[in-house]
Amino acid sequence: MQPEGRDPAYLWDMLQAAREVEAMLEEHDLAAFLDNLILMRAVERSVEIIGEAARRVSEVYKAAHPEVPWRQIIGQRNIIAHEYGQIDHEVLYKTVDEYVPQLIILLTGLLPPLEE
Repeated sequence: MQPEGRDPAYLWDMLQAAREVEAMLEEHDLAAFLDNLILMRAVERSVEIIGEAARRVSEVYKAAHPEVPWRQIIGQRNIIAHEYGQIDHEVLYKTVDEYVPQLIILLTGLLPPLEE
């Protein structure tokens, strides 16, 4: 199924932010992450962007691609945006460390190839 209207743009936004998270955490283990406030805030922001873009993807497209955990991605964004005082950074690190690489693979497969 071809993405509707703005869906490809939102998927690209998700992919870009996911790649940024992956790059930011590339050389940081959990202890280094928890010891670096700037890195924690940068990861929070990128995860928030992933969730916001996911929220804007059309319902038709989301329904056609249940392999993407839309609800969980959007839920994580909501926690960061609205319950920022309750963020468990250890859980956030483990979540992005485990699931962002998978998300990158999924999104790469869903996006149309770039035109030259």
